[in-house]
Amino acid sequence: MKIKEVILYTSNLNEQLDFYTNVLEFRLLCRTSQQFSLQIGLSLLTFKFMENTLPYHFAFNIPADKEIEALNWLNERVAILPYLGKEIADFKLWNSKAIYFYDKDLNIVEFISRKNLNIYDVRKFSVESILSISEIGLPTIHMKDTFAELNALKKINVYGSPTEHFCALGNEEGMFIMVNPETKKWFPTDDRVYQSDFIIKGDYNFEFVGGKINKLN
Repeated sequence: MKIKEVILYTSNLNEQLDFYTNVLEFRLLCRTSQQFSLQIGLSLLTFKFMENTLPYHFAFNIPADKEIEALNWLNERVAILPYLGKEIADFKLWNSKAIYFYDKDLNIVEFISRKNLNIYDVRKFSVESILSISEIGLPTIHMKDTFAELNALKKINVYGSPTEHFCALGNEEGMFIMVNPETKKWFPTDDRVYQSDFIIKGDYNFEFVGGKINKLN
């Protein structure tokens, strides 16, 4: 599943612009008074201004051999969110390793190296090493209905071992992390899960508003 663009909302547009362009050094593609877009490997990440917003969880794929270099790079720029005292979370069932941190909206941002993608990079890790947007959280209290709505847009696979509270949909190139906000909290911080609005473009094109999926024309 390829994610071409994710559009998120922020009430701190200038602070987020400074964070992503000056702290993380992502490449700015365009900017207006109401939004800005960043190049994230093969994907675009856009932030639009909205007065009242709630945090998201999203992830970026990095090369399979770069989690230690990525950690060192991030440690120069942000505070890492550890899990059980470790800065790199090891997901053995997914054959991947992940690093987490907050941005200026307290969105939980993740760098994840997926070994099964077999994408390697001999260059020293930099912002240019990031491959794409890998995940976007999709909170819903109606897990089965939301899964059916996604399948109605285009058939989607379940990844890993789902539960009644958590289900990953898609593949290692791109995933929806579907969670029940009434019974689940975000890893690794146990932050509350919110049904935050967003727009996604790529293999799936829809806006997620008020917990509902609306197909884009």
